[in-house]
Amino acid sequence: MEQLRGTGVALVTPFTKNGSVDTAALTRIVEHCIDGGVNYLVAMGTTAEAVTLSKEERHFAIDTIIKVNAGRLPLVLGVGGNNTYAIADELRTLDATAFTAILSVSPYYNKPTQEGIYQHFKFLSQASPLPIIMYNVPGRTGSNMLPETTLRLANDFDNIVAIKEASGSMVQIMEIIAKRPSGFKVLSGDDITGLPTILAGGEGVISVIGQGIPAEFCKMVGLGLDGNTAAAYKYHYLLQEGMRLIFEEGNPAGIKAIFEHIGLSTAAVRLPLVEASNGLKSKIGNFVKSISRIPA
Repeated sequence: MEQLRGTGVALVTPFTKNGSVDTAALTRIVEHCIDGGVNYLVAMGTTAEAVTLSKEERHFAIDTIIKVNAGRLPLVLGVGGNNTYAIADELRTLDATAFTAILSVSPYYNKPTQEGIYQHFKFLSQASPLPIIMYNVPGRTGSNMLPETTLRLANDFDNIVAIKEASGSMVQIMEIIAKRPSGFKVLSGDDITGLPTILAGGEGVISVIGQGIPAEFCKMVGLGLDGNTAAAYKYHYLLQEGMRLIFEEGNPAGIKAIFEHIGLSTAAVRLPLVEASNGLKSKIGNFVKSISRIPA
């Protein structure tokens, strides 16, 4: 799965001011990412506000991404939740033609044991027509998929090919990297740990901020993958404030404020989320302006 190397971005679902899915804005965002050097696109992840979209809206957004991408970049589709059987049914009936892999989050709210998490992904692996990237994000799910569970799944199922790790723990990430089977990819699920994960031996990052300022973020990732540590960290530290700001009032309110600032979409989100405050938008705008300081 070399397609999962470098910078992936978890695409937003932009909305018009009246709250409908804005396909014109989504088209602009996909083109912005491709022009900026992103390596692959992730549709219907957390950042896409997928849980607040109707089934028809999800299909509408996915079809737009497929059409605009036109086969230029690998596509990953988010299919996850806390109802194992329902997810498996969705995977069995999925038209997987346009996609390279599935991104599936560890079950949330139920708070399963480690054995429950293992059995969940085992069941999905047997139903999925595509390779699976597991997604560990304890801050959202309420439970942490421990390294031993990740490694057990990686060793037991050939079509479980990667982990998007958003535990925030470099100790946990490094344990997985150190003990993983050959070919299993470790991807950072947090922008702030993207470069450290790569330098520790990981293959890249599924980013939020990377879709807003793709050229600069992809440059950082590429330098890291090439082992150019000093140059990569120059980019990291100049981008670091933006990585913090876009999560200050929740995701995707922050990244949508970047898109509003650069004129690609509105900053609208769906309840129960609310738009970034004017104060945060001002800080994000100042950060975006500061990107011109990044060396060529």
